[in-house]
This record gives sequence, structure tokens and C-alpha cells, in this order.
Amino acid sequence: MKAIVNYVERLFLWELLKGMNITGRYLFDRKITVQYPDEKTPMSHRFRGRHALRRYANGEERCIACKLCEAVCPALAITIEAAPRENDKTRRTTRYDIDLSKCIFCGYCEESCPVDSIVETRVFEYHAEDREGLLMTKAKLLAFGDELEQQLATDRALDARYR
Repeated sequence: MKAIVNYVERLFLWELLKGMNITGRYLFDRKITVQYPDEKTPMSHRFRGRHALRRYANGEERCIACKLCEAVCPALAITIEAAPRENDKTRRTTRYDIDLSKCIFCGYCEESCPVDSIVETRVFEYHAEDREGLLMTKAKLLAFGDELEQQLATDRALDARYR
């Protein structure tokens, strides 16, 4: 009996008819596709995109060169070199590089930072023509942080509400 049912299903293309039924059912429903460049979907304040280094309100960089972010990075994408400053002998970074071709955007660097210096922004629309374009230097990270400081401060205030 099962062989006959199987033969009839193959003869009348039963699986194809079931698929066409589902397609016909959704053919005239409202579409939920987002037309990406023109429309943007809402984004969480916790989204992890391109990195940035933040500064204090007086313009001084926050990074104290503790190297926790470098130690916790599972992809070994962060390279930090530090030296004491000449004026007050506090330790600051002389080199802070993030290789975005290695980075997996896990957020461990942001979570490990004791002074909230390295952050991941909501920016995900970036590209590079070559590998050097994906190497984020200290100057690039600080410039990007200065550019987005207002949004970063707002996101950190929202995040503090959930802790």
C-alpha cells in the first residue's frame, strides 16, 4: 500500500504542489523586506561595530596602557606599546593598533577596559581596498572616537541603566 501511495505522490508531483501552495499563500501578503540603503532597521545601543578610542572631557585620552584588552583578545588583533609621559610620568600608549582583518568583534576588549577607553560603535558600514586600510592606528581610533563621542556617551548612559 505504501508503494502505491509513494508512486501516486511522485506521479502527481505532490511535493511540488505543496510548495506552490505555500508560495501562493504568501504571494499577496505584505512584504517585510527592508530596502537597505534607503531604509535602515533599528539598531541596539549594544551593537558591536567599528572600534574607537575615547577621551575625557578635558581632551586627554582615557587609555592608561594597562594592556588588558590586548591580553583578553582571542584573535590577537590588538597591539599596544606603552611609555611613561614626560610631564607627569603616568603610563600612556605610544602605539595602539587593531587589525580589523583579525578582529572577531567579540567585545571582550570593551568589557575588560577599566576606564571605558576602547569601545565598539554602531558603525558597520566601512570597507578597505587593501589590508592596510583595515589596520586601525591610535590616531585613527582617537579621531573616530572624537567624531562619535556624543553617540558613545549616550550609548554608555543607556547601558548603565541596565546594569
